[in-house]
Amino acid sequence: MKKNQVIDLGLTGYDELFMNDQERADIRKPKVEEIPLSELTSFKDHPFKVKNDEEMSELMKSIADSGVLAPALARPKDGGGYELISGHRRLAACKALGMETMPVIIRDLTDEEAVITMVDSNLQREHILPSEKAFAYKMKLEAIKHQGKASTQLAQKLSVELVGDAAGESKDQVRRYIRLTELIPDILQMVDDGKIALTPAVELSYLQDFEQEALFSIMDCDEVTPSLSQAQRLRRMSEDQTFTDRTAMQVLSEVKGNQVEYVKVPMDQLRSYFRSGTSIKQMTETLVKAMEFYNKHLERQRRDRDAR
Repeated sequence: MKKNQVIDLGLTGYDELFMNDQERADIRKPKVEEIPLSELTSFKDHPFKVKNDEEMSELMKSIADSGVLAPALARPKDGGGYELISGHRRLAACKALGMETMPVIIRDLTDEEAVITMVDSNLQREHILPSEKAFAYKMKLEAIKHQGKASTQLAQKLSVELVGDAAGESKDQVRRYIRLTELIPDILQMVDDGKIALTPAVELSYLQDFEQEALFSIMDCDEVTPSLSQAQRLRRMSEDQTFTDRTAMQVLSEVKGNQVEYVKVPMDQLRSYFRSGTSIKQMTETLVKAMEFYNKHLERQRRDRDAR
């Protein structure tokens, strides 16, 4: 044996030499501490929303009846206190119930380890919004890249695969979700609300912000959303620099292919009967009312003929 060679026995301290296996296992278990709620702060740029919904009500009832069954996870902050890694909904529920402390496991984590742990722990939730996945995947991807200092194309590809494997998603699906972070908040909210599907939303993410603002105004006013083919055309218009309010309105005013029965009226002809600035929604409502009035007029004429 070489002189001064150190033998690693896998022990963390001198005292462990005199412990049995069970005692060593016990001291290495994560310690759960009761931490004052005032010392816990949310994770920076936490992408998962804490909503006052039915699930929150059920969580509050469970905590009120049985306490916090699963401890949260946090890491120490340089200036004192703790940054919450997982358990934001439990923290909100405890605050709402007027509690002063909650059980927390304290663990020293690097910034990258904290991001990855935060994302992985929250992705276990049953209901996750597209926007939550989008920003969570983006944060985790950037953390993995920074950990491995990924700079080559192959390393970046492997980083995307790591994110997808942990979430049960393909690397292409991960990229689609990350593209959603390029949407303006109003359109991203429409994706969360189920008004726009993921694939059309990805196409819209390639529009400039001012184009997205104009598009949202049209969608909100006329209560229309683009199909995949329409979203692809809007993207091409943006890339060709032919996107305008008028061209976007023309695309969205077209009847989608899955609508079997429809009446198609040229927009220029229809607009001649309305004031400038009248929306498609207002024109449609006016046309329906006009047809109701016309139908009543025909009914009166029929009754008059029958009475003669």
